[in-house]
Formats: sequence, C-alpha cells, structure tokens
Amino acid sequence: MGKASSSFGVIRFLTVLFAALTGAYMLIGGIWLSAIGGSWYYIVGGVVMLITAFLIWRRNSTALVLYALLLLFTMAWAVWEVGFDFWALAPRSDVLVIFGIWLLLPFVYRGFHTQGKGPASALVVSLVISALVLAYAVFNDPQEVNGTVPTADQNATQGAPLSAIPDGDWPAYARDQQGTRYSPLKQITDQNVKNLQVAWTFQTGDLKTANDPGEITDEVTPIKIRDTLYLCSPHQILFALDAVSGKQKWKFDPGLKPNPTFQHVTCRGVSYHETPAAADASNAQPALCARRIILPVNDGRLFELDADTGARCPEFGNNGELDLQHKQPVTTAGQYEPTSPPVITNSVIVVAGAVTDNYSTREPSGAIRGFDVNTGKLLWVFDPGAKDPNAIPADEHTFSMNSPNSWAPAVYDPQLDTVYLPMGVSTPDIWGGNRTPEQERYASSVLALNATTGKLVWSYQTVHHDLWDMDLPSQPTLANITDKDGNTVPVIYAPAKTGNIFVLDRRTGKPVVPAPETPVPQGAAKGDHVSPTQPYSELTFRPKQNLTDKDMWGATLFDQLVCRVIFKRLRYEGPFTPPSEQGTLVFPGNLGMFEWGGIAVDPHRQIAIANPMALPFVSKLIPRGPGNPMEPPADSAGGSGTETGIQPQYGVPYGVELNPFLSPFGLPCKQPAWGYMSAVDLKTNEVIWKKRIGTTRDSAPVPIPFKMGMPMLGGPITTAGNVAFIGATADNYLRAFSTNTGEKLWQARLPAGGQATPMTYEANGKQYVVIAAGGHGSFGTKLGDYVVAYALPDEK
Repeated sequence: MGKASSSFGVIRFLTVLFAALTGAYMLIGGIWLSAIGGSWYYIVGGVVMLITAFLIWRRNSTALVLYALLLLFTMAWAVWEVGFDFWALAPRSDVLVIFGIWLLLPFVYRGFHTQGKGPASALVVSLVISALVLAYAVFNDPQEVNGTVPTADQNATQGAPLSAIPDGDWPAYARDQQGTRYSPLKQITDQNVKNLQVAWTFQTGDLKTANDPGEITDEVTPIKIRDTLYLCSPHQILFALDAVSGKQKWKFDPGLKPNPTFQHVTCRGVSYHETPAAADASNAQPALCARRIILPVNDGRLFELDADTGARCPEFGNNGELDLQHKQPVTTAGQYEPTSPPVITNSVIVVAGAVTDNYSTREPSGAIRGFDVNTGKLLWVFDPGAKDPNAIPADEHTFSMNSPNSWAPAVYDPQLDTVYLPMGVSTPDIWGGNRTPEQERYASSVLALNATTGKLVWSYQTVHHDLWDMDLPSQPTLANITDKDGNTVPVIYAPAKTGNIFVLDRRTGKPVVPAPETPVPQGAAKGDHVSPTQPYSELTFRPKQNLTDKDMWGATLFDQLVCRVIFKRLRYEGPFTPPSEQGTLVFPGNLGMFEWGGIAVDPHRQIAIANPMALPFVSKLIPRGPGNPMEPPADSAGGSGTETGIQPQYGVPYGVELNPFLSPFGLPCKQPAWGYMSAVDLKTNEVIWKKRIGTTRDSAPVPIPFKMGMPMLGGPITTAGNVAFIGATADNYLRAFSTNTGEKLWQARLPAGGQATPMTYEANGKQYVVIAAGGHGSFGTKLGDYVVAYALPDEK
C-alpha cells in the first residue's frame, strides 16, 4: 500500500503541476494578449485551469466537471473563431483534449476522493463532443473550393497557337515562349495516370560544395527537341540526354566558380534556336550550330553551343561565349546573375538577369539587352534606370547602377514581335527614399518591348513605389480569351507576389480585367514615402480579409498564444503596410503568393492551373549605428549570400531583417494552409476548385504526412489528358491532379526535393513526365542531383 500511495502521490503532483503551469501560462499570456487588443479567452481558460489544478490537488472530483466545462467552452470558442477548420481547431484543443483523457486514466482517476459516475461522465461527454467536432472538421475543409471545370465546347473556334511546335516536343522553358505550360499530349489521362512508374533516372553529379551559398537550388525544367533532352544543373553544367533512355549524350561545364557571397546558385533552364535550314533538313546532318542551345551562367556569361555535339559555336561572341558584365557599373561576380532562360526570336536573344537584393546602392544594372542570335553582337539595350533607356553607353560610360531588373523568365509574341518582361524593383528593395524617378518608372511592372529594336511598346506598373519586394516573380502567360461579347482578345496574364493576376491586353497594356487603384496603409519610415493607392486586380488569390490574431497558429496552445502576442506587437494594417523599425508583418509575404513557377493555361478550355501560397514574412528596419555602417567594409567580397536574415542595404538609412513569420518552435505563425492547387475559369475569372497541396512528411520532426497545404517553389503544367502535374511542395513528391475537379490522382516519392516545374514529351510513341529532383538549399528540402522520368508501363 505504501508504494501504491507513493505512486498516486507522484502522479497527482505531476498532474497538478501541469494544470497549474498551463493555467498560469494561459493567464499571464492572456492578460498580455488582451492588453494589446487580442482575445480574452486565455484569461478565462487560465483561471479555470488554475481552479482545476487546485481541485485536483484537493482530490475533489468536481475538477472533472469543471474541466469538462472548460473543454466545451474551448471548443465553442474555437469554432466561433475559425469555423470547422481542423488544422485551426487542433492547436486550440489538442493539449486540453489530451489532458482530459489523462484525467480519466484509471491510475489518475482513482486518486479522487469521490469516484461517482457523474463527474467522469461529464468529462467523457465533453471529450466525445470535442472528438466529433474535430472529426467533422477533418472531412469538411472550409478553405477548399469544390467545383468542376465546364466541359469544353467541341464546336467552339480554336485559335491557332502562337508557336508551331510538334506535339511531342517541349522546346522552351514553358513548352512555348508564351508561358502556357500546356501540352496537347493525352496518352497519359486522368483515367490511367495512376499507373505511372519510373521510366529512367539520371544523376548529374552536381552537388553543393563548401563554396556555395545557402541558396543553391535545382529549379531546372528540361527542354526536349526531337530525340534529346537538354537541362542545366545548379552550377550551370549543361547535359544532353537521350529522350527514351535518359542516358547522357554529352555535357558542357562552363566552369562556374561561385563563393558564399553569391545570393543564388541556380539554373532554371536553357533556350533553343535553329536556323530555317536546320528545320527544313531535319533528317540530314545539319551544319555546326544550325541547332543551338543558349546557356546562361550565374557569373554573368552566356554560352551558345551546338545542340548535337555540345561544341561551342565559334561565330558567336568569343568562341561561343558572351561577357554580360560588359558595360556593367559593378562587375563583382555573383552580383549580376542570369538565372532564367532567355527569350529567343528568329534573330535576337533577349537577356535579362537578377541583381543581388538588398545589398547596397552600388550594384549592377538590370539592363535588358538584345544580341544577334548568330554572332552575339549587341543590337539594342533597354536600361530601365536610365533617362534614355535605349542609349548604348559610349566607351567611357556604363549602364545605370541599380536599375530595376528582370530575373524571372520572359515571354514572346511572334505575331506582335513583342517580348514581355516581369520586372523587379530597384535594390535596396525595402527602402526607397533615394530612388530616382527613372528607377521608379518601370519597377514592379510588366514591360513590353519590341524584340527587334528594344523600343518600349508599353509598361504597366503592378506596385507603385515598391517597399516590400513585391516584384513580378513569375513568367507571364500569353493567351487569347473570349470576352463576354464573344470577341477574341489577346491578353497577358501576369501573376504577382501580391496574389493578384493582372490581365492586360498585350497590344496596349490596358487592363482587360479591372484593377482599380485602392487606398493602402500610410506612414513610411523617416525619409521615405508610400504610394496612397495600389492596383488590386479583380482576378486574385490575395486574402479577402486582413489577418487577425484569430489566424495565428501553433502546434499547441502554448506557441499559438505566443504567435498571437507577437502578431499584435507587429505593425500590420493589411497588404502594403509600410516597413518599420517596430517590425511589419508582410502578407502576402516576400516569398509571394506566386513565385517563379508561374501558372499553366489550357488555351482550348480557357482555364488556368495555379498554385498560390500564403506565408507571411516579418520586415524590420534597422537604423544605422554601431555595427550597422552605411558603407560595406573595405574587404567585403560583395553580396550577402542570402535573401533572408540581416540584409545590409548599404547606402540607405536602414538595414533590414527579413524572415518568415515563425513561432519559437520554428513553425509558421499563420494557420495552414500555406499552399494550394487551384483552377480558374478564364472566361469568368472565378475559382472553380481549390485544394490544399503538400504534407508535413519532410518538414516535421516526425515524418507523418499530415495534409496541411505546404509552401512551394515551382509551378504546374497541364495536358490535354485532363491532368495537371506539379512537384514544388516542401515534401518530396511529384503529384498529378484532375484538371476537372482537383482530385489528387497519383503521387510519386522523389529522391530529393522537387522544387522545379515538370515537363512532358513523347518519344517513340510513349509519353513521359520529367522533373528535376535536386532540392532547394534555403527552402530546406533534401538536396540531390536527380532527374526522374515517369511513363505508363508497356502493354503486354
């Protein structure tokens, strides 16, 4: 009896201690939260929990009844706050439900003086009700939209594609240079996609080295022409693979020498060009470089190589190589990085590139250039920060420092001979008090240039005086849509980090879908200003309502309460809340609701497949002072080597700290979902379906695949077989979805992170789906060097 009594004493002590500490935590945190305008629930819950602890200590079974009431009250409050959203309800109730079950365990329950059925029954009823509410929420997700894409009108007039591409090929980053990411192949359908299996795997051997920054990524989408795939690895090593077997034909290593100051080491893809003679004589042995691959390199070089052999094209530049640092005001390696495949017309290569974010006011220009596709001769310049953007600097001059840059892939309309570039902002990004009118003019805009001359056709600004790095991060998409009057309108879809998708007439730049100027929060940091309004497109995934502390999240009520307090202490008045020394919540965050993956558009059914995200960031301005000098150290190698954390912003009055909005446990403070797949009817601009995508399998300490909706880097593709494919998520999967309903049809486990956009092609009568699985350093996914192809099994 002595040992049993002693055991009951320890159990009772631990039970009381947990209840008392939890109650004290809730009460103190609740008083703090309530004092800054947050929920009062935690005060009530904390008081009840403390009384419960006292009753447990007294071994009074009334504790069970009181705790049952607390559970019911908590569940009612939780449903009132967030509805029947399981992942929002879970942190409000998980600890309390588990503790309620603990109180009913025999070795705990027997410690109470009175053990009648009444108190225990009350607690059982409250637990059952809680379980029923949570079970209902599991199967009724209020964030999802369930609909079906209308059946295509087979009698409708189908416009001719802007590019003539053999059905089985994928000759550009998005299959075409119009950014559609749509394939007419339909061997793989929504009925048989579940049978896909690995057809071949290729390993590049290109892995992270000690000299690489954290932001090393494998974001490539291969291209396929005839019987060959072409792809680049993170260090821009170019590979040619047999399209059927995946075996290497040849490779070319440009000898990139990165260092930790590079902000990126990545290659999203390469471009292809062939002479008319090569196209007409496709079965004959073409002349050297009649078919060629154009390879951008992160240190500011551009190569042109023979597509059949990998040999340099001797007539292009300096033996197949161009120096893109020529005429740059700053030539530090890694500060100007072409990371995306250039646009190729019949005669011109249009090249743009990334500039290091938030480093200083003395950085390279984001000048856009057109080079002769055969010789590499500079044909034209468009320097977005210059008074005369088309002026080619004389020998003693350079391009303008810190001109806005265009780092994401551009698109091309061959009928209008117009290239459309998604523009970023002049760096430093998070403070703009010293920007010139020229630096503001084309920042965060869709820029339309004549591809032959480089002359401005039009521009449309999506963010005015951008202080949030809300650039246009995605390749736009060109399509011809049918308006409500039955007219065909040539448009460009431009997804933005803000969640807006701007729909413009690509001839004039005028909005086709209204984007009215809307008042936004004011009150910039000292020396800066904020635009009074911003354009809000009516085609959008941006949040319908501003965040509140109700939207805060955590694994438990403990970290959720911390997130609620942190949220209330930050400055946040909705989208475009100005950066501040206090710390500003930026939502949509710096990662954006859309990133470089873009959208996929089925031009025949006139639907778009999109994968928006919802992950807030925190931006905190750091005034100059000790440890935060105005100018970089004399021995600085140049470049911050990262896009998050402390960013120096040399030359302006503030540095800045940029980070995702996370709890002390490292979890997002905003409740899930953080990532979705969705379909949009482009005739009505309405969301047809929207589903969470991605699990916690590769993010959580325990590899449990909770379907929460994960952040993504990469985009979708869609096919005539009514299937959309996507990797991108923070777990290592390639997935297939029905374009009709959004139902997940198939998934395959990848050997590393799939932060790349897939592609599909046909070879020898078989359709393949290919994705690069190499991971993403700063995104935290598993690194690797894989390219994986899937196909249906051969018929027996």
